[in-house]
Amino acid sequence: MYVIVEALGEQIRVSAGDTVRVNKINADDNTEVVLDKVLMFEKDGTAVWGNPYVAGASVKAEIVGSGRYDKIRVLKTTPKKAHNKINGHRQHYTSVKIKEINIG
Repeated sequence: MYVIVEALGEQIRVSAGDTVRVNKINADDNTEVVLDKVLMFEKDGTAVWGNPYVAGASVKAEIVGSGRYDKIRVLKTTPKKAHNKINGHRQHYTSVKIKEINIG
């Protein structure tokens, strides 16, 4: 069984026991989080889609830790000039362990 859940602007496919990275959540480690925006779930080969969300469905997760992704380098060039500019960016993330999937 798996679900597609919307978490902080991202759509993520998760199952019970998975550990996934989502955008930064401002909470302490070992805190339980409920993700209630379930877009779709699949059980025994049948899929149920929400409109836009499945009513009564939720996912319980626990925050494992947080960190930053690898640096992304962005190169900006100016045509016909000898000018280049390099910027870097590191996005924050939170690691979340899926504990339980509730389908209402």
